[in-house]
Amino acid sequence: MSAPTGFALYHAALDQLRDQSRLRSLKPRLGIDFTSNDYLGLAASSRLRDAVSAAAERGVPVGAGGSRLLRGNSPEHEALEAQAAQFFQAERSLYFGSGYVANYAVLSTLPQNEDLVVLDALAHASAHEGTRAGRATVTRAIHNDAGSVDEQIRAWRSRGGRGRAWVAVESLYSMDGDKAPLVDLQAVCLRHEAILFVDEAHATGVFGPDGRGLASEWEGAENVLVLHTCSKALGGAGALINGPKILLDFLVNRSRPFIFATAPSPLMAVAAGEALKSLKEEPERRQRLAHLVEVAAGAARRHYLGVPRHSQIIPMIVGDDKNAISLADILQERGFDVRAVRPPSVPEGTARLRISLTLNVDEKAVLDLFDALAEAWRTLVP
Repeated sequence: MSAPTGFALYHAALDQLRDQSRLRSLKPRLGIDFTSNDYLGLAASSRLRDAVSAAAERGVPVGAGGSRLLRGNSPEHEALEAQAAQFFQAERSLYFGSGYVANYAVLSTLPQNEDLVVLDALAHASAHEGTRAGRATVTRAIHNDAGSVDEQIRAWRSRGGRGRAWVAVESLYSMDGDKAPLVDLQAVCLRHEAILFVDEAHATGVFGPDGRGLASEWEGAENVLVLHTCSKALGGAGALINGPKILLDFLVNRSRPFIFATAPSPLMAVAAGEALKSLKEEPERRQRLAHLVEVAAGAARRHYLGVPRHSQIIPMIVGDDKNAISLADILQERGFDVRAVRPPSVPEGTARLRISLTLNVDEKAVLDLFDALAEAWRTLVP
């Protein structure tokens, strides 16, 4: 077979995705927000806007101008890291430009040649990509199964594994809304002297004391690393890696995504710091979100749509890709911004609507959404 000429290869790949109902395109923000990760409604809040405006007025630059190791390190970055370390009760915090980059940086840099990384099968794509770029042996554990993690580590040791084991999980999974068995996972890690790396992306700000996340009980332990994104419930951009100082010092010196990337905007560091203050000073935001979760659960039960897990992420599994798209289209026509999620973002046969509850909606909007969803569901889903 001769090599493809021009862009034929790309045309063929996109045509195949279109035939499979998996072709993606960018869509504007339209309708009532049931899609974003702005769980606490901070992204457009006057509190964050005023903090960023005040910082800009006093001369804080929009851009960092370089990497943190060159001239890009600003007082705002360092202030956020000190504040985050205190807030989350960690030894040190390090600010990255995004959660994807932070996940990738940790897993491509810290586990070494003789180490093992046990990765939950449904962990973020950035975690999987980070382990592919790293040097350690990588294996996947059955989703949310601490016993599977234990078995993977034991099997690796029996084959002569001599290094350290690392266990990488999310505390609250982004597509299923379910929580990791962190108590059991930490017990496994302590038994094997392993490092537990917890991605709190969807739990930060929503769960735990003062919104410190589901891993707050263990944050600060010498065998625990935690990732907190600033782009979801915190309403801004970037991500914080918290953990033992020695490991974060190693990232500063060896992590290519940290060393060679331009530093995050100092104004975004200001926004993240203000959001952390909000978590402590405005607990009513979490309370209002928890109420919406209960409202949604009750509406789903009344319409026999299944009982969603008790988090702000509600997966309505459709199965068929085309039906998922059709349901999303109907809801969008009714004024609800709900999107279909299809493989490879989720496993084959589990195309779904991912409903996200945020403080950008009220109780009436939640009830109206489930009324519309139930009507559409009966029409399209067998």
